[in-house]
Amino acid sequence: MERSSRTRAGNGRGRSRSLRLGRTLAAACASGLLAGVLVGPGSASAAPGGPAADRPAVTACPAALADSATCYTGQDSHGAHYALAVPKKWNGSLVVHAHGGPDLGEGSDPGRSVGDLERWSVMVDEGYAWAGSSYRRGGYGTRMAAADTESVRRVFVREFGTPRRTYVHGQSWGGNVAAKVVELHGARGRGAYDGALLTNGVLGGGSRGYDYRVDLRVVYQYYCGNHPRPTEPQYPLWEGLRATSTMTAAGLRARLEECTGLTSAPQDRTAPQQRNLDDILGVTGIPERTLESHLRFATFTFRDIVHNRLGGRNPFANRGVRYTGSHDDRALNAGVERFSADPTAARDLSYDSDVTGRVSVPVLTLHAIDDPTAFVEHEAAYRDSLRGARRDGHLVQTFTREAEHSGLSDSEYANSITALDTWARTGRRPMAGSVAAACAGFDKVYGTGCHYDAAFVPRPYATRVEPRPGGRAWPAMTAAQERSWSRIEGVGIAP
Repeated sequence: MERSSRTRAGNGRGRSRSLRLGRTLAAACASGLLAGVLVGPGSASAAPGGPAADRPAVTACPAALADSATCYTGQDSHGAHYALAVPKKWNGSLVVHAHGGPDLGEGSDPGRSVGDLERWSVMVDEGYAWAGSSYRRGGYGTRMAAADTESVRRVFVREFGTPRRTYVHGQSWGGNVAAKVVELHGARGRGAYDGALLTNGVLGGGSRGYDYRVDLRVVYQYYCGNHPRPTEPQYPLWEGLRATSTMTAAGLRARLEECTGLTSAPQDRTAPQQRNLDDILGVTGIPERTLESHLRFATFTFRDIVHNRLGGRNPFANRGVRYTGSHDDRALNAGVERFSADPTAARDLSYDSDVTGRVSVPVLTLHAIDDPTAFVEHEAAYRDSLRGARRDGHLVQTFTREAEHSGLSDSEYANSITALDTWARTGRRPMAGSVAAACAGFDKVYGTGCHYDAAFVPRPYATRVEPRPGGRAWPAMTAAQERSWSRIEGVGIAP
């Protein structure tokens, strides 16, 4: 969910890329698809339908694309900043990117979409135009982010014409956003998208996909008792943090260190600190290296969800959950804080972020088996959601022996978007093994490695996160339930 820089390798890359893109350029020129790119974005008179203030402006590309693309930035009618890139050798198709997070700033971050363009420039290297939104505001809101992702696609179409094919790509929480985009706008033959690439996606949805962070929040407090301290104002832990608290990320880190010695060498921890750390990790299954980031989410993002998006209502539950893996499970289960969700809050979070599984275009996923943030079992939840909707024939899942969340190998990203494009063009659904085998050709260009495990199948989500009562069937929200809820005034999370 956090941004990171990407490793790039350039040996032989320019020559191989030019040969590859030259062939696609010739085909695109023959069909007239590049006309809009060759003249740049239209003026207000040349491209009716949008105010002049909503026009993208030419800007400097990230260094990696300085000689190979033209880049633009702008702000849409909802206030969302965006970035666009068109390769000088465009293959005629577009990748629309949905970023992760969510970031928690008040407004739209003008630097976010530009940073995402730099990070995902591999898509432009492969000949695709690229469009990404920073979203109109920070804070949680999956449908809002999906709407802003669709908005930047429309900006691109208005300026450059309809691409030959359009794909949505989402990473991390952006995977949830992109999954929602393709359900809402990806109907085969009449939708805007021809396929989706979901990488390290948070695909369990909001109503169940954060339960392990709910568990972390209460287990941490049971052992540490300092968030809040007994001397501080008390609040139910499902709030994450009380609305008026001035705690910072640094302050939370200090409390975590006080209780567990997390950043200290093992030999420098006290015996109580080590036992607290062992118990928290043992019960929650969260890796030590991402414990702090998960606790930040269960603190600050939970506060945003509860107080800023749901009016103080509780969407989370842990009543009936049996915690195991500590040195004394009986004491833990007797002492941990318990609560049940407000049904309307649970409904609104589910409506906003859960997937129905009703997709009708190709969806390819790529997930690190040892992703320490969005556990690979999220893929099992997504698989079961599409299976429950009888749409799993539209899904191919691939897995790699990597242990990162925010960025995977460029060779794998290039391979994945090409596999998705081939599937969409030909209608021939690939096998995980064939996708893995094709990666070697891209690694000759990018040199960042191919780490596929074509035989891997993730275990059910319930093997990683204890289900809440009634929480074993997928999808968590059926299409019928979504239609029913959509008739309720004010349902969901406001944009």
